[in-house]
This record gives sequence, C-alpha cells and structure tokens, in this order.
Amino acid sequence: MPTGDSLRRRYESVRARIEAATERRGRRGRQVILVAVTSGASIDQIRQLLALGQVDLAETHASTLAQHAAQVEEFLQRHRELPSARRENLPGTVRWHMIGPLPRNRVRKILEMTRLIHSVDSLRLAEELQTAAAARLPEPLEVLIQVNAAGDRRGPGVAPPATRHLVEQIETMFNLRIRGLMCSAPPGGDPEAAREVFQRCHELFLDTRRSGLCSDRFDILSMGCSEDFEVAIECGANIVRVGRAIFGGEGAADRGR
Repeated sequence: MPTGDSLRRRYESVRARIEAATERRGRRGRQVILVAVTSGASIDQIRQLLALGQVDLAETHASTLAQHAAQVEEFLQRHRELPSARRENLPGTVRWHMIGPLPRNRVRKILEMTRLIHSVDSLRLAEELQTAAAARLPEPLEVLIQVNAAGDRRGPGVAPPATRHLVEQIETMFNLRIRGLMCSAPPGGDPEAAREVFQRCHELFLDTRRSGLCSDRFDILSMGCSEDFEVAIECGANIVRVGRAIFGGEGAADRGR
C-alpha cells in the first residue's frame, strides 16, 4: 500500500480528476464531496490523509467503522492536547459515513459516530434507526436510500419502483432525515455500463425531488467508486466514495456493497 509521498500523489490525483470531471459537468470541484473509504487502510495511512485535509471518511462494515472512528478520535484528542507550536494542520473533527450493509443489530454500535448513513435499503432498517436515534441522538439522523439502479437481483438496495414508497414511509419518522439517494454500478469497470446505471439513479433522484415528498434538504446523490467516480460526477453525483484509488490494494473496497 502507498505511504507518505505516494499516498499524497494518489490523493492529489483523485482530487484533480474530481475537479476535471466536475468542470465537464459545468460545476466547481468543491461542489462534489470526496468521501475516502478507509476499509483496508492502516491507521497511519488514515492519519496521513487527515494531514492532507481530508475530513469525510467512510467504512463498509460497522465493526471497522467503530474501530477506526475510536482510533481517529483518540489520535485527534492527543493532538488537541499538544502545545500549539507542535500541532500539525489537522481537522478538528472527522465526518464518518456508513456506506455498506448495516445489520439491524449493529445500528446502536455506530449511531453516535456516523454523520451520514448511505445504505438504508428497507423499511425494517429505517424503523430500527428511528428507534435508536430517538433514544440516543439530539438531532434527526441523516440517511440516504440505497437504490438497486443496476437491477441486479442479488445486488443491494431498493428496487427503483419501490423507492417512492420507502421515501413516504421514512418521511413520517421524526428522528430520520432523508438527504437523498445512493447507488453503485455493477463490478467490472465498464464505464458505459456504469453510466447507464448512474443516469437511471439521477433521473430517480430528480423525480423524487420534483414529487414534493421531501423538502429542499433532499440534495445528496452518492454514486461512484474508484473505478467509475468520474462517470458518476458527469451523471450528477455530488458525493463520490473512493478507496482503492487513494490507498491502493484489493482490501480498500469502496462500493458499499
């Protein structure tokens, strides 16, 4: 896996590619949020990434998110206690995203440390999140609905025709706040196959916004990973989830499957 200057080069390359893809879409690069997927990364690599200014991090498994979030918070706390002359240019806090399947029995484990849950794919999971958030959080929990826009029978997410019904149900839950949709393209790295999936999800995102079911806060479209994030941006994504292109290695899975 890359370390030091190698990780910096990879990270800066990803940021430059995001900027270029966003400009092709007619937007500014900072309108797209890069979420760095730390699955498979070491804690030292995560610290290096924080020093480069990255504040949005994600995990695909609840247990790993809990472990990494605790390690990062301990590191940042020690950093805050240093004399100002010895402090590096690190963020004051980190925004953790849950992008993988979330078993209902793991909800409480990660609830208080997660900024945004991308992978709500059923009413039962939404109800579990609603109950846990009511007991543990002072503010509504922000979530995305994961859509199976690829039509893969074994793939994660809600079937596109069922998305509106799930939106309607979650909108009645006072302790959840729907911010948008999330999807993944099928594995394989075919950019044009990915484009078709992303365009389908973008159309569903726009239809849901126009429906009036949600307020203006329905404004996040999370699509794209290391293999296809540029195509995702061209199709309207404003969050991309990138692991391997930053950290390298097969372990840095960033699809959120």
